[in-house]
Amino acid sequence: MKNIIEMRWHGRGGQGAKTAADMIAHSALELGKHIQSFPEYGPERAGAPMISYVRVSDLPINLHCGVTNPDIVVVIDPTLIESVPIIEGLDKKGALIVNTSEKPESVRKKLNFNEGKVWTVDATKIALEETGAPLPNTPMLGAVLKATGIVPLDNLKEQLKKKLGKKLSPEKMEGNIKAIEKAYNAVVSG
Repeated sequence: MKNIIEMRWHGRGGQGAKTAADMIAHSALELGKHIQSFPEYGPERAGAPMISYVRVSDLPINLHCGVTNPDIVVVIDPTLIESVPIIEGLDKKGALIVNTSEKPESVRKKLNFNEGKVWTVDATKIALEETGAPLPNTPMLGAVLKATGIVPLDNLKEQLKKKLGKKLSPEKMEGNIKAIEKAYNAVVSG
């Protein structure tokens, strides 16, 4: 197994890619792992494409740069498939996890990604059903955990409560936890 697992999240400003990446990283930190999590913005405005990076390792991480050859790519906004080179540098045996109602085979064909795993889940629909808001970052966390096993589901749910417990009402917190669980069970691979 690799010493460092590298992940790249693609989203748009305001969709929560940075928050989701931080949740994964801090969940791993609580398990005694070494982590890095940081965003890269183009024009800093809501709706602009942005990237967030995560590194998780059992050993100290001495890299201080963006993730250019990720093991995992997460796409929160499926419109970016058409406009951003989302699979650039993705390991041929890597995992691509996309928020879309399309089947994995359709995404694989669009991107000509023939060797790795492709996972899809309609995270926006799940977010609307469980939280009432079209913010797909929380359900995407569940999909990422199912696809990668990078951290246990219970650890992530605890991290969500720690990070957002004071910001969200109990009802919103429960909706976000349900969204994570629903996406965890709904994500499909192909």
